[in-house]
Amino acid sequence: MNWQKIWEDIVNFFRGNVWNIVTFVVVLFCGIIAVKLLINILRRMLRRTKMEPIAIGFIMAIVKFLLYLILLLILLDILGIGVTWLVTAFSAVFLAVGLALQNNIANMANGIIIVSSGMFKKGDYIEVNGVEGSIAQINFLYVTLITSDNKRITLPNSKILNEVVTNYDSNHTRRINFEFEVAYENDVEKVKATVLECMKSNGSVLLDPAPFCRLKTLGDHNLLFVARCWCDREDYWSVYYDITETVFNEFKRRGIEIAYHQLEIRKRADSPVNPITGTGLPARVEKKRKNKRRFDLEKDDLTELFPLKRKNKKEKTVTTKESKSAQLPENTTKKTGK
Repeated sequence: MNWQKIWEDIVNFFRGNVWNIVTFVVVLFCGIIAVKLLINILRRMLRRTKMEPIAIGFIMAIVKFLLYLILLLILLDILGIGVTWLVTAFSAVFLAVGLALQNNIANMANGIIIVSSGMFKKGDYIEVNGVEGSIAQINFLYVTLITSDNKRITLPNSKILNEVVTNYDSNHTRRINFEFEVAYENDVEKVKATVLECMKSNGSVLLDPAPFCRLKTLGDHNLLFVARCWCDREDYWSVYYDITETVFNEFKRRGIEIAYHQLEIRKRADSPVNPITGTGLPARVEKKRKNKRRFDLEKDDLTELFPLKRKNKKEKTVTTKESKSAQLPENTTKKTGK
């Protein structure tokens, strides 16, 4: 290797491209400062909006990557290096990555929609396709839920957008629905008054809208009353259990009988007669089945293809040995007699 020639080429390159090198350094220095300033200004502008922090971080990451990519292309053009091959290479890489990670890209796009639309936020209690829990984390690939029994469930963003999502914490108040079954012997007005008094006695129940209780269904063995009241969303379960217990105790205190399932049993006096047909069990006739087994060249033993040939070889070997052993004494006797 001619080191002298290499050194001369390097010196000649710098001598012939002095202004390009100076321009490269200046553009590099100013470009980095300009990119940082643009990112800072854009971040401040986005923070003034109502956009979620995770959406801001994602947008800033994309903008930062694009700005530095543009700066790199400008610097390569200053040095006289063609950028066509670089653009082609980046396009091929992006295409390959896109095909390999198409599911993740779909989740990322759906994550942008979820975050930007404000469908729900961290801490909300939601239900998706039978799965429910409080939102612990939202990112651009998954949404993490914590169930009431402290299980951690991770749902892909595409799954959430393709299903019906119920957000129980979207509003500040929630309605609680009750159903109470009582016996037919009870006074309807007394039952309604008792349930309403129980709901109004709870300080967490809102009086506007007013609590509601009416007779809904005349059942087979009971009267079904439906009751409704409103409360703050954080008090839902405590109000539900408190009112259920209060109504049960008040029913007992006021003599309101709770309905029970009633079953009427009658004793039959006559004996049923069922005629007997046939003479007994028939004799078993075995079904003739064809052997549908097919030989699998990939899994089965290849020696099973030639069972008869192997058997014939063994039989020939045994026959040959027997014939030799039978002829041996005769030959010996002949030799002895001579």
